[in-house]
Amino acid sequence: MTTHETVYLPVETLKRFTVDVFVYLGVPKEDAFVCSEVLIASDLRGIESHGIGRLKMYYDRIKDGILSPITQFEVVREGPTTAVVDGHHGMGHVIATRAMQMAIDKAKKYGMGSVAIRNSTHFGIAGYYALMAVGQGLIGLAFTNARPSVAPTFGVKPLLGTNPIAFDAPTDEECPFLFDAATSIAQRGKIEVLDRAEKPTPTGWVIDREGKPATETTTILNGLKKGDHSFLPLGGAGEALGGHKGYGLSAMVEILSAALQGGAFLTALSGFDTEGIPRPHRLGHFFMAIDIERFIPLSEFKATTGAILRSLRNSPTTPGEARIYTAGEKEWAMEGRIRKEGIPINTSLQKDLKVMQEKLKLNQYAFPF
Repeated sequence: MTTHETVYLPVETLKRFTVDVFVYLGVPKEDAFVCSEVLIASDLRGIESHGIGRLKMYYDRIKDGILSPITQFEVVREGPTTAVVDGHHGMGHVIATRAMQMAIDKAKKYGMGSVAIRNSTHFGIAGYYALMAVGQGLIGLAFTNARPSVAPTFGVKPLLGTNPIAFDAPTDEECPFLFDAATSIAQRGKIEVLDRAEKPTPTGWVIDREGKPATETTTILNGLKKGDHSFLPLGGAGEALGGHKGYGLSAMVEILSAALQGGAFLTALSGFDTEGIPRPHRLGHFFMAIDIERFIPLSEFKATTGAILRSLRNSPTTPGEARIYTAGEKEWAMEGRIRKEGIPINTSLQKDLKVMQEKLKLNQYAFPF
């Protein structure tokens, strides 16, 4: 199989391909559209670690029987403003989309809505679900735990996940404020991107079992699977630069994603049983939506939020820096660019797409590689 340097494929082509892959794997078409939408939304925002590059991961997990293509969304407990959902190891994107919409509906009716999920799976970028709320004039928050890959401060064993926090708020500008970040310095998807590009991992992202910095990307990927390597929390090693703060935020996300719903946590999310046999990851999520109008008129909230962001962006810059950004701006601009230029597909990802195309006989796609 011949591959080329990075090529750029049209957004709609990759959307259709992703839907077809999921459908061939047994995902109902309506759910396949949801999964595709979330994945491509990541690529559009320039977040390669959670976009089309993860399609092969879902393909493998469905094939291996640790991810169910049919999503059973079971509400096991519900109140006016809250709910607990069991996802039964279905498609995380579908589970999360339905759960966030539940939170939004409750917020519109009662002012706030919160939904906790157990037994879910990888759901893509957390920011996608926070944005769902902003699209309806609300504040949105999304949290999830993840398979263990981050060591606690002063530790060397990976116990916590990268445990992202997403917060989204509307403004009087076209671009909303969207903070969406892991509570670790980096996450596995970025290492996978570096591996595909055959680049080393920056010093300070990962440590080995002796607490020493690790930079050999392929070794790190293998070490993360075995528990021999760990990401550092935001702030890095120790407490001098605030590593304990990133550690604390990660633990907070773990609590929200496991304790409220009676879900699995820490090493129970590894995806393996005690004998090393693969099993579902049993992830937990937590979503919240807040109706701004219950506090203040939406227009006034937007104006104040916009003023805050403009004040930050217009403040003095450090020497050599052209400007200051606020959260979500770069991704907003990137989306416009990628819609025009297409989604970048490097040589390693070309191989993955070709494998799925050939195995599923999706010959209608004339990929240029």
